[in-house]
Amino acid sequence: MQFGRTYEEFEVGAVYKHWPGKTVTEYDDHLFCLLTMNHHPLHMDTNYAEKTTDFGKNVVVGNYIYSLLLGMSVPDVSGKAIANLEIESLKHVAPTFHGDTIYGETTVLDKTPSKSKSDRGIVYVETKGYKQDGTLVCVFRRKVMVPTETYIKERGGEQPGRPELLDISKRKTEK
Repeated sequence: MQFGRTYEEFEVGAVYKHWPGKTVTEYDDHLFCLLTMNHHPLHMDTNYAEKTTDFGKNVVVGNYIYSLLLGMSVPDVSGKAIANLEIESLKHVAPTFHGDTIYGETTVLDKTPSKSKSDRGIVYVETKGYKQDGTLVCVFRRKVMVPTETYIKERGGEQPGRPELLDISKRKTEK
């Protein structure tokens, strides 16, 4: 399975459909809210959401949806990244509710070689998230610094630092 791409592997116009999707549960939403100290009752209080909002039910916190989509894109986009440089825009287009399944896809908008280091480049992408019925819920654009093939080779290949399995049956014990 591929985990990210080198600069050379990105093509402007390419679309990566991230798989699998993720069904958002009430637990996911509440845990994210608690971890990030977002205590807005729209996300945490069913009674409040039912009685006082236009939605009539809890709305999943938008930053969880963004984070989910960002994570979904890692194997296709930033798995080899040196750095995420910028989130240029983030738009929450439609609400997501408990039980919705989120899918994502990323389009490569542009790529430029680094001006200061020849072993990397900047890839500009747009990620869209949508629900099981095709409703667009979130769109964001970001710039990612990715390595060239030369960078990968100079640093030990695809998985530098990964330890080899030791065969303890071949070890000699010292006394």
